[in-house]
Amino acid sequence: MAAIGKNVILGTNMGEIEFELYSEHAPKACENFVELARRGYYNGTTFHRVVKDFVIQGGDPTGTGRGGKSIYGAPFADECVSSLRHTGAGILSMANAGPNTNGSQFFVTLAPTPALDSKHTIFGRVCRGMKVVKKIGTVLTDASERPRESIQITSAAVVVKPRTPRPA
Repeated sequence: MAAIGKNVILGTNMGEIEFELYSEHAPKACENFVELARRGYYNGTTFHRVVKDFVIQGGDPTGTGRGGKSIYGAPFADECVSSLRHTGAGILSMANAGPNTNGSQFFVTLAPTPALDSKHTIFGRVCRGMKVVKKIGTVLTDASERPRESIQITSAAVVVKPRTPRPA
């Protein structure tokens, strides 16, 4: 039987990216992402970090890579699940500054990144818009991995979708 799940669609100046969220594995990270999207928190923010063949990172309203808050008022604990791994492009994970420091920032992988396993909460995947993710991953950057052209998140929407539960 299909369950009901929430997806988040981020509109960017390069196209739309839709994420299927893994709320059964990372309920706090998913609730945080959904609520921040619903509140419009991500609107007008940028993908402030692009590392070719590695990740694109966003979710910081300051655009510095040092800002952003969770809906919980403080950083929240990691929800790393051993069965979820950074096995390829399109994995959605929480960016952090060390263990249990999750806020509003997230990243999307551009390739397998096993070094990130068990260090970053995986809470979803790209289910539509992978061409947009790849396009963002090819923009020119400066020496600090900051895109030379602004990659804006212009909108965020939460959509409810039926889905088949994933095995643990």
